[in-house]
Amino acid sequence: MLPLEPWQGRAILLVDLDAFFASVEQLDHPAWRGKPVIVGGDAHRHGVVSTCSYEARSFGVRSAMPASTAARLCPDAIWAPGRFDRYREMSRQVMAILHDETPHVQQVSIDEAFMDVTPNALNTEHPVAIAQRIQRRVAELGVTCSIGVGSTKAVAKIASDQDKPRGITVVYPGTERTFMAPLPVRDLSGIGPAAEAQLKARGIKTLGELAQASPAVLQRIFGIRADEMRARALGADTADVQQDDAVKSVSHEVTFADDLTGEEEILASLFSISTMVGRRLRRKGLKGRTLAVRMRYDDRSTRSVQRPLAPPSDDELAWRALFPAMMGELWAPGMKVRLLGVAISGFDGPAGAEASLFDEVGDTPEAESALRDQRNHRLLEAADALKERFGEKAVRFGSDLSLEGKGTGSSSKNPSDYK
Repeated sequence: MLPLEPWQGRAILLVDLDAFFASVEQLDHPAWRGKPVIVGGDAHRHGVVSTCSYEARSFGVRSAMPASTAARLCPDAIWAPGRFDRYREMSRQVMAILHDETPHVQQVSIDEAFMDVTPNALNTEHPVAIAQRIQRRVAELGVTCSIGVGSTKAVAKIASDQDKPRGITVVYPGTERTFMAPLPVRDLSGIGPAAEAQLKARGIKTLGELAQASPAVLQRIFGIRADEMRARALGADTADVQQDDAVKSVSHEVTFADDLTGEEEILASLFSISTMVGRRLRRKGLKGRTLAVRMRYDDRSTRSVQRPLAPPSDDELAWRALFPAMMGELWAPGMKVRLLGVAISGFDGPAGAEASLFDEVGDTPEAESALRDQRNHRLLEAADALKERFGEKAVRFGSDLSLEGKGTGSSSKNPSDYK
């Protein structure tokens, strides 16, 4: 192995697990190794691909692709519905390896994390040597990762995508502009399809051209983020690896294999989805001030509605009274529902004091409500403890059964859902 060049300055790693969900499925099902595996969706029903193995990608299958398209491109694929408890378990093992290397870890999704491994007086180890060790340790778990090594988060992120699977791409300090300049603008985090189209309409196709664009043009496209996006394109952004990345919302969505058409099944599904959100909130010790319901219809249009929560809550049993009116703003008989989502946000500020079980209370309606809320919370905490020990299906309320077999297996990679 050739000696490594000296490293001067900041060192950021982006560790990206290769085809993570599909890799876990192939690990647990040895007969599937070397074969095209698609996780999420269903070849004959609604839904989208969550991820797929590299064998499936050779047929043109990609994440977020409609399941029907993936089935046409790769008719012999093995379809896995998704086992998100298992993926969460494996993710935690990987993140433990990263935290063992440095406390400066920022998990950005179930399968990605930034690390700050800048050499200092106490730790002079070369960043590339650290990346190589991480790759070996992750491989011992039975999955693989690709790692980008750079002086900024933007550079490390792009570098991690350059050599997959099982690659390490190194961009030494001082070479960022040379590395970034020829890359297409869509490679830069923060540039979606709309911004890409606006840039291309102005003849800006590469990151080098973006870095040289006039401030007025970038201001029209990116607004207050114009300077930030130029710095990213130059490989000169100064964003730090945040060890405690604040959770902005906790949510869960389900895409249904068959459209929902009845009021009772829609409400029951909302109740079941809210159970998952409530459990995640309690796991994180969070209480939110805003409840939101999201609904997507058979024409793929989407609408949402919000309600304030007072006091802040992590109790899905307390939210259920709000769902009928919220649904009434989004749905009318005859409408077909393809996706439902529930989200809680607004975690800033004090969450409100919990009353002690031994506090003296009167016989007012408010006191009765407080006691009822306390009993509900104890019930939910007991159910959470049983699920943690014996699995998600150990305890379920009647409404939880409404989702049995109805989902497509597709799932987002919202980081707050997996931490």
